[in-house]
Amino acid sequence: MKSIYTFLTVLLCISSFGQNAISIKGRIVDSLNLPLEYVTVYLNRDKDSTMVGYTVTDKTGNFDLKIRSLQEGTFLKASMMSYQDFVKEYPKGITENDDLGKIVLKDLPTNLDELLIVAETPPLRVRNDTIEYNAGSFKVRPDAKLLDLLKQLPGLQIDENKKITVNGKEVNEILVNGKPFFSEDGKVALENLPSEIINKIQVTDKKTKREKFTGERAKSDDASINVTIDEENNKGYFGQVNAGYGTDDRYEAGLFLNSFNKRRKISVIGSANNINAVGFSMDDVFDNMRSGRSRGGVTESRMIGLNYLEDFTELLSGNGSYDYNFSETENRNKTTSTRFLPSGQFYNTSSSSSKSGDEGNKANFSIDYRGEKDFLSIMPNFSKGHTYSNSQSEEASFDENMNPLNESRSQSYSRGDSNNFANNISYVRNFKKPGQFLSVNFSNSNSKGNNEILFESDTKFFQSEKADDMRRQFKNSEDVSDTYSLDVSFRQPITDSLSFEVGTEWNYRQSINSMYVYDYDEATGEYSSINKLETNRYKSVVKETSPFVRFAINKNKFSLYFTSYTDIVKNSADALYNEKDYSLDKYYISPRLNMNTFFNVSKNDNIYFSYGYNQTYQSATELLEITDISNPLHTKVGNPNLKPTDQHNFSFNYRSYDFQTRSGYSIGGNLSLQDNTIVNAIEYDEDMKSISTYKNISGNYQWSARVNLFQNKKVGEHNFRYGIGVRFSNHFSKGYIDNVMYESRANTIVPNAYFSYDYGEFLTLHPSYTYNYNRTSYNNFTVDKASNFTHRFNLEATTYWPKNFIFGNDFNYTYNSQIAQGYKKDFYMWNISLAYEFFDSKFRAKVKVYDVLNQNTSSRRTIDPTEIVDSESLVLKQYVMFSLVYKLNEFGGPKKGKGTKGGRGKRGQSMRAFRM
Repeated sequence: MKSIYTFLTVLLCISSFGQNAISIKGRIVDSLNLPLEYVTVYLNRDKDSTMVGYTVTDKTGNFDLKIRSLQEGTFLKASMMSYQDFVKEYPKGITENDDLGKIVLKDLPTNLDELLIVAETPPLRVRNDTIEYNAGSFKVRPDAKLLDLLKQLPGLQIDENKKITVNGKEVNEILVNGKPFFSEDGKVALENLPSEIINKIQVTDKKTKREKFTGERAKSDDASINVTIDEENNKGYFGQVNAGYGTDDRYEAGLFLNSFNKRRKISVIGSANNINAVGFSMDDVFDNMRSGRSRGGVTESRMIGLNYLEDFTELLSGNGSYDYNFSETENRNKTTSTRFLPSGQFYNTSSSSSKSGDEGNKANFSIDYRGEKDFLSIMPNFSKGHTYSNSQSEEASFDENMNPLNESRSQSYSRGDSNNFANNISYVRNFKKPGQFLSVNFSNSNSKGNNEILFESDTKFFQSEKADDMRRQFKNSEDVSDTYSLDVSFRQPITDSLSFEVGTEWNYRQSINSMYVYDYDEATGEYSSINKLETNRYKSVVKETSPFVRFAINKNKFSLYFTSYTDIVKNSADALYNEKDYSLDKYYISPRLNMNTFFNVSKNDNIYFSYGYNQTYQSATELLEITDISNPLHTKVGNPNLKPTDQHNFSFNYRSYDFQTRSGYSIGGNLSLQDNTIVNAIEYDEDMKSISTYKNISGNYQWSARVNLFQNKKVGEHNFRYGIGVRFSNHFSKGYIDNVMYESRANTIVPNAYFSYDYGEFLTLHPSYTYNYNRTSYNNFTVDKASNFTHRFNLEATTYWPKNFIFGNDFNYTYNSQIAQGYKKDFYMWNISLAYEFFDSKFRAKVKVYDVLNQNTSSRRTIDPTEIVDSESLVLKQYVMFSLVYKLNEFGGPKKGKGTKGGRGKRGQSMRAFRM
């Protein structure tokens, strides 16, 4: 009832605002009486320059700024680069509509002599392919982080997993002053970078290092965010330390420290916990509680990381990091599956328990040289890992009348080590003519792993005279992978908008997989008898030479990139099995195509389309005619007549966003067509032991389509964001079972809706709902169709009242239909957190309860072309934890007051110097 009441209150606020809104209208033109689009028009209070509201002009130069009645002095500004600001004062406030008519923005003088103009930065500017937000214009809490600031910006959407989209375009790069902050995904910066030191947020298309240096347009359909730090605050340190302990010996601890100046940044992160939080997170309200929700297993983990970044000179910069990670997971799982055959169906039940660990060290470094004409980047990285596990499992199969077919018990103990090295070297040489350059790129990846396994199994068959299968073995596997790639190209502009590029790629890919199996010798008590039928060695080598030509067209509103490759390929497969050598070489000459195009219908609307055609090649295990009996219930046989798989991929996106109404929508879709898809052709005997080989099938395809609509409104202290979306997908696949071709068609529809409400610095509400419907229809099976649906409702509520108190609620309800008997169909998940800040908010004491209702479960159902699987795993259960957080911030400039940022003060100003 409280949630319903809150929702109705919010709707009432929106309704009352619509009835009492005041409109300030006008039309802005230049000195030639031509309309100016994307002029920022904003209203600030006189007393502290806090922003009341803003909008931008449309393509006709018109604007309509709606606000509530104001009884205090304000001023209106219209601002655009290269023009003088227009200012109108409202000394007594604004209580009625105002039509300003035509407003002429004058050009900035270019013949002045040392006249310094101090101008206030508008809340946002749109220029070319960049949207720039002035951080000081958006009000956030005094202790807010980058994530909180991004939630206030128009056009940005952030889901519950912190995935960011800008006007429908996914953001997968977040930089700070143009450099990575630990990693390019920016997750560490989102939760830790204080908003008070941020000057601007710049959103643009994501570019590669080559594209940034040469000035090429971005070919990616992804977006990038660059966060610039205030010049006066670009020196200092910030971070926090936290530790907590709770019931059932649950614990967590975290550390983040960052020291920086204009040229150097050093960061340290660390965490340790046994609440399923692998990696690093410092959510101010919920910490790591969301990590355990519906996740299979209980994980204890530790990590520490160090990042170093420095601009050695104006031309040379470096960035390096080191990470140590350890995790250990305990899990228990039970599964029930129904497997479909043309002649009937059978059932399989299984249960397992395991304990596994993973320990790793990673180090990487990059160094960039950016000269006037030359660019060089070197990016080596290293990693070393160790894994171990022990597991036990039981499995049984039954026919339609529940008569037993087979059963198997097994246990294994394993440990493994791996070493990896990779490097990427890029060089670009610009020539005199703009857009003319030489590009060379070399990369390699080399890995080697070793795994030792003690394995025991006992398999029984009930429908035939087949002997039971008992194994007691020691297995030693070695895996080696080497990849080398070199591409050289030369780009030549033909006209201002047309260019071509010619080059060649060389690729070498090698994988070697060896398995040595020794049976237990009762006489000696050792694993000394080599098992010839399970010992094997597979080697795959692909050598590829690909000359290519690329054409690029870049107009003001349109760009097209088309690349045509000719792949000359030798695919070699070698193996040693049962003391016999196998070898096979395949040769191919095939085209490979790639095309993408961008079209800016207007500054508000853009279209992206891409097409790609390529071939994927067969592995040694698929090609060589070897009968692999290493699994007592599943035998595999290779097929030397396999063809490569041809794949056509299409992608389309249309996006529209209106800064005046702060609303937008996006429409997108993907289509994949496949010829000669490699599939497993499976036959079952009377014990339901499977024998499979590989075959080519044509006609498989899958497509998806999605639509999203979103809007945000700001009404005084009330900030609203809401959106709806729907995703459709269809997957058509063919295969063989018992020498009969089957067809399956899987359809999925996923509508969703979300709503966010912020009331100043006091309250945040975020409800969301997702419905997922899956339906699979079959041809040549005893069943015609199978379906299920899920409901998922989330409500996140955080209050910052009374002062110094933070109360968070994270509630989730999930329902899964048609899940098998014995598995829970629905559950409620509720986490709460109560914190108190003291000593000038430097300390935060917190108590939190995970899974208040003690209902967490991991039950789920999956449907694929040949079976329905219901499963349930061990999950993290209810605990109560007490924790303490210490925060430290010290920046180079004078401290800002709490509450709003910037405004008319120094933070919100920019300087323009002119000669008279």
